[in-house]
Amino acid sequence: MPKIIDYKNGDQMSLEAVIKKSDYRLAKNGKNFLSLVFEDKSGQIPGKFWDASEDDARRFKVGTVVQLDGKRDIYQGKPQVIINHLGPLDSNTVDMSQFIQTAPIKRLDMENEFEDIFLEITNGAWNRVVRYLFKKYHDQFFTSAAAKVNHHDFQGGLAYHTLSMVHLAEKIADQYPQIDKALLIAGACLHDLGKTIELSGTLDVEYTFEGNMLGHITIIDEEIVKAAQELKIDLDSEDMVMLRHMVLSHHGFLEYGSPERPKLLEAEVLHDIDVLDASINMISKALDKTEKGKFSERIFGMDNRAFYKH
Repeated sequence: MPKIIDYKNGDQMSLEAVIKKSDYRLAKNGKNFLSLVFEDKSGQIPGKFWDASEDDARRFKVGTVVQLDGKRDIYQGKPQVIINHLGPLDSNTVDMSQFIQTAPIKRLDMENEFEDIFLEITNGAWNRVVRYLFKKYHDQFFTSAAAKVNHHDFQGGLAYHTLSMVHLAEKIADQYPQIDKALLIAGACLHDLGKTIELSGTLDVEYTFEGNMLGHITIIDEEIVKAAQELKIDLDSEDMVMLRHMVLSHHGFLEYGSPERPKLLEAEVLHDIDVLDASINMISKALDKTEKGKFSERIFGMDNRAFYKH
């Protein structure tokens, strides 16, 4: 079965895919259309279904698996499909897991690895808070995406991104013994856990009311406070103030949403590895859809830069 990633510009496309996004819109010429994003295990591609009716909007909603026929094209530097035919498939005969993008590591393997990681958080207060919150948001953490778009925007992406950051944290702390390894790992584990509340959905990921109003940084800080109170851990202790600072400063800059800039060595490193892991994922995702010897589409999360695939 061909996949989205198998097609190059100008190719005729014929494949099965799931609809990840579906917006019913009005064009400037007064005609209605559907703005769609199709997804399979290999990636995503947008397309427009012209002269769409309200019935078409109901037929081609998010989560519908379709037979997609069309031509791969480039629009404003990004791939799209010019749709020739679109037909829904019988949902009773479709295995959705064959279409939805998931983390490259199985959930059970990630769960087991985090159990080992917790042993590296040798500070008692940090260890108890991390374990408490991971237990509280266990299912959401291992199924959520890490973002609506940009980096790790797939099922299990939040856990995979966090695990990648912990791996980087371990290696950096081994290289620089002046870093408090337990603090850095605890910060990496918790830094994006608020996204389990900030985001909802596995296909068409959206911001929740709390996510829009508060943001994941504020959310996870509040969760750390509530966990410490439940566990009867002194919130005024240096350890807890430092742990809260790790998550509150991890975006690095006030204009990027952090209420404080990093003021601990470990907080600065946490910000750096967060940016590094997200950047590698965004660039890799774009290069996966790029022919060798060509430049990728422009990546919004990388200052709209295009990257060359050598």
